[in-house]
Amino acid sequence: MRNIKIVIEYDGTKYKGWQRLGDSDNTVQHKIETVLSKMAGENIEITASGRTDAGVHATNQVANFRIDAEMPTHKMRSYCYEYLPDDIVVKTVEEVDLNFHARYNAKVKKYVYNICNNKAHNVFNRKYEYHIPQPLNVEKMRKAAGYLIGEHDFQSFTTLKTKKKSTVRNIYTINIVNEDGNVEISIQGNGFMKNMVRLIVGTLVEVGLGERPADGINDILDKKERKYSGHIAPAKGLFLEEVNY
Repeated sequence: MRNIKIVIEYDGTKYKGWQRLGDSDNTVQHKIETVLSKMAGENIEITASGRTDAGVHATNQVANFRIDAEMPTHKMRSYCYEYLPDDIVVKTVEEVDLNFHARYNAKVKKYVYNICNNKAHNVFNRKYEYHIPQPLNVEKMRKAAGYLIGEHDFQSFTTLKTKKKSTVRNIYTINIVNEDGNVEISIQGNGFMKNMVRLIVGTLVEVGLGERPADGINDILDKKERKYSGHIAPAKGLFLEEVNY
C-alpha cells in the first residue's frame, strides 16, 4: 500500500464544490476519484485538506490517497492531465509517508478573495472577482480585520448548523491590499468552517461601505449567532491559495 500526495488547481465555477455528493457527480472530488480509479484499476478515495464550497476555486489544494498499483508518480500525473477536464489540473504527485493525512496534518491554510472596486467591472476577470462599484474605505476594513486576528469563537461567521463541533479557530493574518481598485483580501488561519471566509469578507465589505462600524466586530463575535455578521460574499472571488504542513 502506498500513500500519494497531490496538489491540485481547479476552477470551481461549474462544480457543486469539492466534496463528493450522493445525488450528483458534478464535484471536483468525484471527477478526480473517477480518473484515479480507472488509472489504478481499483477504487480510489481521496482526502483533501478541506472542502471548498460550490463555485470556489483553488490554486493549491492538497489531497492524498492510498493505492496498491506500482505506477510511477510521473505517470500518474500525466494520466490525470490527459483525462481530467480542462478546469482541473493535478500539478504535483509524490509518494509520502503512510502517516501523512492531507486534512489532519494541515497547520495553516491561506485563502485569497478578489474584489473589483471600480465603477466598471473587468470583462476578463468578472468570473473570478466580486464587483463592488461603490468606493470601499480600505483603512476601515483593515481596522475591522484587526479584531478578528487571534483565537476566537467564530460561530457568528459560519453557516455550520451542528452544535457538536467546535467553532473556535485561530486567524493568524488578514492582509488587505488595494492596487488601482483591485482589492485583495488574504486570510491565514489554522482552519475555516463552512462559508467562514466569505462571511468575513462580506462583513468587511459592509464596514468598507460604511454600513457597519469597524469596531463592531467584537460585538459580532460575542453574539455567537450568524445573523449578526454580514452577507456571504459571492463564491467566485474566493481561492484556496496555500496549505502548509
